[in-house]
Amino acid sequence: MIAPVSPALPPAPLAPAVVAVAANPFVSLAYLVAGVCFILALRGLSSPTTSQRGNRFGMIGMAIAVVTTLVTHVPSIGSGWTMACEIGEANCPFGSQIDWVAVFEILAAIGLGALIGITTARRIAMTAMPQLVAAFHSLVGLAAVAVACAAFLNPVAFDIADMVVPMIGQPFASIHVVSRVEMALGVAIGAITFSGSVIAFLKLNGNMGGKPILLPGRHALNAGLLGAIVILVAMFTRDQSPWIFWTITILSFAIGFLLIIPIGGADMPVVVSMLNSYSGWAAAAMGFTLHNSAMIITGALVGSSGAILSYIMCRAMNRSFISVIAGGFGASDAASGGGAAVDRPWKRGSAEDAAFLMSQAEQVVIVPGYGMAVAQAQHVLREMGDLLKKEGVRVKYAIHPVAGRMPGHMNVLLAEANVPYDEVFELEDINAEFAQTDVAFVIGANDVTNPAAKTDKSSPIYGMPVLDVEKAKTVLFIKRSMGGVGYAGVDNELFYRDNTMMLLADAKKMVEEIVKALG
Repeated sequence: MIAPVSPALPPAPLAPAVVAVAANPFVSLAYLVAGVCFILALRGLSSPTTSQRGNRFGMIGMAIAVVTTLVTHVPSIGSGWTMACEIGEANCPFGSQIDWVAVFEILAAIGLGALIGITTARRIAMTAMPQLVAAFHSLVGLAAVAVACAAFLNPVAFDIADMVVPMIGQPFASIHVVSRVEMALGVAIGAITFSGSVIAFLKLNGNMGGKPILLPGRHALNAGLLGAIVILVAMFTRDQSPWIFWTITILSFAIGFLLIIPIGGADMPVVVSMLNSYSGWAAAAMGFTLHNSAMIITGALVGSSGAILSYIMCRAMNRSFISVIAGGFGASDAASGGGAAVDRPWKRGSAEDAAFLMSQAEQVVIVPGYGMAVAQAQHVLREMGDLLKKEGVRVKYAIHPVAGRMPGHMNVLLAEANVPYDEVFELEDINAEFAQTDVAFVIGANDVTNPAAKTDKSSPIYGMPVLDVEKAKTVLFIKRSMGGVGYAGVDNELFYRDNTMMLLADAKKMVEEIVKALG
């Protein structure tokens, strides 16, 4: 609670006051329950079998947090200086008349956001889910920037001012030093998250190519900008001049673009999880500014879990975590060139050939990729697997950690098609079995099956662990044409192996023909 301000002070046109129940123990309890729900949500999302339960916990926790915040922070109309007063406080100098216009605006914004969210969730295709996630991250970052800017322009309303009298020579009230640190970090991380997510969205959506865009002198430029931001944040703790704050904001927007542009398509799943982490830290920083423990807890959970996921994926891809988060620091111009499809002899097969080979096999390992997602072939693929099992064939699904465009993309698609969880295996669990596999059925998975990752040091995917499908007796590879390359921009050597048979067609149409042949 802030002590009443002397009536001798001149009135200032600030934002409507917020009536808050800061000392109410039920508020802290509600936020604690919401935090526990978020922890249970993350725990549930760690496994496909418990993911639905995890989602429910997340929704319950968010509902508790939002409702608690709305109930305990009611916009009120004050006179003169406006600031937070406890509900029911007898000595509140400005009264507690509710500002119904502000309440209506808040509820209208919530309703509009809910309408957009529900409509998007119902209409979005699974192939566009990575783009949607990147877009959501950008909105979180932009929200953090908006909150930081609002707090800087009106620190009294946010209760982060040391004094309510404007300082001589400065248009703003003096802001707590600690609040300046929180504000500067929040706006910097939020701006980086927003601009980086915009670039990620453009790359994932196909508006930008999957090859790394390597600007000359990018390392020195990025290091210089990051160093300047750190210096300005330090300066901001001593001097809250507007030019420092706005320069931090502008430079942070710029560094977000520059960090993501040089990252190639093969590393985009790591970028998605990394931006998820950034959005969490931005939210946590703004939680301190808003004095909201639920935001701090949620932001810290999202930030830490996203960072851990990024690190795990980097290890799975044999990538340096520092190199990726520094903007593809290890990328080279030679590697970025990739390679177009080359004119070499290859074998072409038909649906009938594929059906015969798989029906005679003891074990078939299906390797799904982004091509399956594009064609929405997961349901007919499961039907094909069921028919093969009726023929006595052992069927398994092999999932690469970065197959698709975001972590877990293929797992979600297979779960949507009701593929049994015990038939789905990760790379480290299935790779040793390819040597004893009769048929490896690859449906739209390009970069994650490319043997060049193990042999070609000039390849942008060199060093990335891949599925050893070339060790199977026969490889059936569904692809639209021989002219295209993978998302990383390189041709796949697997196409030209003696044991590989290419099935050139739309993935869903080809699998439907195979199902007919098996029937």
